[in-house]
Amino acid sequence: MWPEPGAPPSLLRPVGGGEPVRIVFGSCRVTAPQEPPYTLNADDDSQGLGTDALHALALELPTRDPATWPGALLLLGDQVYADHVSPQTAARIRRRRDVTAPPGEEIADFEEYTWLYQEAWSQPEIRWLLSTVPTAMIFDDHDVRDDWNISAAWRAQIRTEPWWDARITGGIMAYWLYQHLGNLTPDERDRDPVHRAVIAAGQPGPDGLSGPGPSAEDLLRAFARRSDADADRAVPDHPHPTDPHPTDPTEPEQAEVDAQAEADLGVVEPRERSVRWSFRWDLGRTRLVVIDSRATRVVAADGTRAMVDAAEWAWVCRQTEHTGEVDHLLLGTSVPYLLSPLIHNVEAANEQIAAGRWGRRAAEVAERLRQALDLEHWAAFGASFDAMTELLRAVSAGEHGPAPASVVVLSGDVHHAYLARADLSKVGPAGVDVPVWQAVCSPFRNPLGPGIRRIDALSRRTPFAVASGAVARLAGVPRRALRWTVTDGPWFDSQLAVLELEGRTARLTVSKTEPDGTPGGLDPVLVADLTP
Repeated sequence: MWPEPGAPPSLLRPVGGGEPVRIVFGSCRVTAPQEPPYTLNADDDSQGLGTDALHALALELPTRDPATWPGALLLLGDQVYADHVSPQTAARIRRRRDVTAPPGEEIADFEEYTWLYQEAWSQPEIRWLLSTVPTAMIFDDHDVRDDWNISAAWRAQIRTEPWWDARITGGIMAYWLYQHLGNLTPDERDRDPVHRAVIAAGQPGPDGLSGPGPSAEDLLRAFARRSDADADRAVPDHPHPTDPHPTDPTEPEQAEVDAQAEADLGVVEPRERSVRWSFRWDLGRTRLVVIDSRATRVVAADGTRAMVDAAEWAWVCRQTEHTGEVDHLLLGTSVPYLLSPLIHNVEAANEQIAAGRWGRRAAEVAERLRQALDLEHWAAFGASFDAMTELLRAVSAGEHGPAPASVVVLSGDVHHAYLARADLSKVGPAGVDVPVWQAVCSPFRNPLGPGIRRIDALSRRTPFAVASGAVARLAGVPRRALRWTVTDGPWFDSQLAVLELEGRTARLTVSKTEPDGTPGGLDPVLVADLTP
């Protein structure tokens, strides 16, 4: 029963109507008990993950006036870690199968994904928070596996693993059920062919018996396989590869089942994309467009690389068009668009070298570095980076409707928080001077160790940025008119951010938790006005 005895009642409130819009956002939340040693700092205990920022928020809200509560919660990736499970889930996995065989104590299939989501969102305070604050989500790599869709080489290698088909199909099936459906409006769910087919699969026929077609599980599994195969498409109208996932030899009829399931899903033309993961929410006069920058990637064997495929990117661009009803435009993407200059240059150069700019051997080394160092943000997808820059320029110049008061790109992934401001004055035709920001907040719970923090501090020094820029030019990275500055940060604690939008003003607050073994409050480390 819900609510549990003693829990505060769930309370949903309308968003908009002239009231301020408050959006909490962040990413990267490892599931673990809300008690020591897991709530300790990693410096104090090897199992320490810090205090969960969402848990701290859930404890704080009932003590505040509901009029001050956030109107939306945006989870920007790594809501669950399929490759870093809690001790409880690991024990459950060990009871089910032999963990000396790959993938070990990582999540193996759909059944184990259901355990992962149940544990992540059934903790009483988190369950109350999700029942009270409307929540939007988009996945990132750890929802499936570290480096998911980082490159064509990564995809080719991972598909040689005999356990991968069950992992990727299970991950996409679970995401569709436990994250994606909640992003859609009721009308969008009713129109979705996968949702209609899955619902119908559980309905009895005229004779009171279930129909002879595929089960709901078969439908979702075929959908997941086809969705994953989209990343291999070299161009938007390129057909899907034949049998991109070798079927389990113990299931010789699997391909036939998938074919029948695709027919039941209404799939007729193989050039159609399986699903649009990106979505849009209008919150009063604030528009939030969340971009899938993980599953919609194209990393084809012919070298084609795109953060978002052409059809989905066209949809994203259309959502930024308006006739004056938008005061603030927010673009959510799990991985940051603007990084520190050195890291941006390294990622941009790596893309060129891995593509063969300096020869085959250098390309092989660059690919190994790409995967080892997670060089996979917008900077590592140069054409997509330029497309995002042009979109931001057009919006701020008033070409997609009256210029909004602010444009903010919201991201997570990098396990620290910072604020950067973009200078678009030299990008294309001169336009309206609208503030364009990148606000990054991560992690909710999974802070970086001190060694990585020291490396990050070195990467922000000007001489390193200048030297990396020279290397990027030698690697063939073009000079870009866009300039940006990291104005605030970084912060490396477990933390969350709140964007408050009222009229034509915008304010960002970043708050951290105290990793002291007790779920304490949230302490602000940044309060910044984003509008003049």
